Amino acid sequence: MIDIYTYVIIALLPLAALILVFQVNPYHALVIRAILGAVASLVYAVLGAADVALTEALVGTMLAITLYVVAVRSSLVMRLGILEEVATEKEQYFTELIANLRQVVNEHHLRLELVSYPNSEALDNALKNKEIHATCTKISPQDSESEHQFIYQTAIRVHHLFEIMQNELTLPTTTLNYINLSHQEDKH
Repeated sequence: MIDIYTYVIIALLPLAALILVFQVNPYHALVIRAILGAVASLVYAVLGAADVALTEALVGTMLAITLYVVAVRSSLVMRLGILEEVATEKEQYFTELIANLRQVVNEHHLRLELVSYPNSEALDNALKNKEIHATCTKISPQDSESEHQFIYQTAIRVHHLFEIMQNELTLPTTTLNYINLSHQEDKH
């Protein structure tokens, strides 16, 4: 005979699934998916299907969540290429730019990873070879329109990231450029 607790536990399944569907943050979705798997395991165990409960707990919850964490962690990153000389400087404008970039990408559940390169050629090759998503280079003072404006140039090869930065990056110390690598590859 099934008691009231079983109905409460069973009612948690569609509730957890509904919450999962409307979750925006991928990390929160992973936690809710783990809860959904644990509740499903509990339901199977209460209903007498211990083998199915064990399979759900081990494969459906633990293994699947582990693989999802690895996939989400590796795919939600924006790799920004910078020159080693800029990386070692503690210039105020660069520090503000990186802090602003981190804030923008964090709002979209991404991580900002800085990758330094020894020279401009290596940096450009990394962008062309799709090792990085964007570059941030310092513009010499004679190239900038005024002494304090447009100190850095950020070139982004991923159109969606470019749109995000174009709409949300608020610092006037950088210019944004979209680099269409697929169009350049068609010419060669």
